[in-house]
Amino acid sequence: MVGTTCRSSEAARQRGPTFKWRNLIQICLLCAAILQALTSGAQPVTQVAAGQFHSLFLKCDGSLWSMGFNSSGQLGDGAYTQTNLPGQIVASKIAAGRSHSLFLKTNGSLWAMGDNYYGQLGDGTYNNTNRPEQIVASNVTAIAVRGNQSLFLKNNGSLWAMGYNGYGQLGDGTYNNTNRPEQIVASNVTAMAVGDGHSLFLKSDGSLWAMGYNNYGQLGDGTYNKTNRPEKIMASNVTAIAAGFYHSLFFKSDGSLWVMGNNNYGELGDGTYNNTNQPERIMASNVVAIAAGIYHSLFLKSDDSLWAMGYNKYGELGDGTTNKVILPEQIVASNVTVIAAGSYDSLFLKSNGSLWAMGFNSSGQLGDGTYNNTNRPEQILGPYNQISGQLLGSTNMQLSFVGVALKNYALDRSSSLTPPNWIPQLTNPAGSFGALVFTNPPDATTNNFWRIRSVP
Repeated sequence: MVGTTCRSSEAARQRGPTFKWRNLIQICLLCAAILQALTSGAQPVTQVAAGQFHSLFLKCDGSLWSMGFNSSGQLGDGAYTQTNLPGQIVASKIAAGRSHSLFLKTNGSLWAMGDNYYGQLGDGTYNNTNRPEQIVASNVTAIAVRGNQSLFLKNNGSLWAMGYNGYGQLGDGTYNNTNRPEQIVASNVTAMAVGDGHSLFLKSDGSLWAMGYNNYGQLGDGTYNKTNRPEKIMASNVTAIAAGFYHSLFFKSDGSLWVMGNNNYGELGDGTYNNTNQPERIMASNVVAIAAGIYHSLFLKSDDSLWAMGYNKYGELGDGTTNKVILPEQIVASNVTVIAAGSYDSLFLKSNGSLWAMGFNSSGQLGDGTYNNTNRPEQILGPYNQISGQLLGSTNMQLSFVGVALKNYALDRSSSLTPPNWIPQLTNPAGSFGALVFTNPPDATTNNFWRIRSVP
């Protein structure tokens, strides 16, 4: 049975069983310095975030991976070179803006990298950085990013903001940008979402609040007037929120889905192309998660099915066409657990820990090793990593491993683990879905220990 949780290195060493070949060959496999069982769970993807032309995902070991456009250093890898394959950093929660990225570590510290033209990194400067930079030392619990502004929550329920404020989207009563975190609400905030020029947040009483740009009615207050102070939109029962470029989504505790704002491409999913400045109910029940791109929207139902509507020129809806959709359309029937919408691309996770993507890929933001768009969901990372051994005749052992697609992996052998003396055997690239097979003759005269490791 494939595991569903990450284990620490020490726990894995204590509990990882071994595989014996004719009671002579003992095989221990090390993946990323963690001793694995021959069939084991290893770092499933747990979170995804999509920026304008870059993407981030987290594995359950706390590692942060990024891919796509990197002109402002938003991938945080110390370079300004885009990549179409995931590269590793470290984090516990993630958010991606137009050209900047934020992440949290497990100690509650907030880190940022990328574009800082409007002060959206919150470091007191307007300088870009291509390395993660600590902004707040502790107590941060959630982050939200889009466009050129950033919001975060602290563990006391306070809401903080920094960056672009030309439409009042920071909610501080001004239209001035800020390059330092500024407290907007002192307590009771539980969730937030950021559009291109507007912001939403929830309070602990289930009330929905909004501020910023409102030319398309995306604040849902019945007007088209912007506001630079938080304004109450719904009094209670709101459970989750999402903000697109110029539209907003939320669902209530009864599972009903509501929308407001721009609808030029059918992103509201009401069967029309008419904007609305009042919340409009689209689904009566069973909605459990939502995400909004620039002009498209995604949601999950309680049966783990994925649904989409709106702009689809680049295949971001994943329905096999490039036609816009004005009514919710089922894309995947089951097993979807997490969704994220970029500008013109979409990402989702399945219950087996696999990562899937579709849509625009000009900067490699899908992470599939190409720059080709796709209008069908494409698997980027395989399910929970599995390592299996198979005896081939009397002289060879075949080891199979699921890793990161197209990455190189090396097979090493040691005659002992006290201490290990690793001898390189082979280096192979994983296939397009991460599948990797090593075949090598074991030495029957001694107990051999084997490891599979990634190769830069």
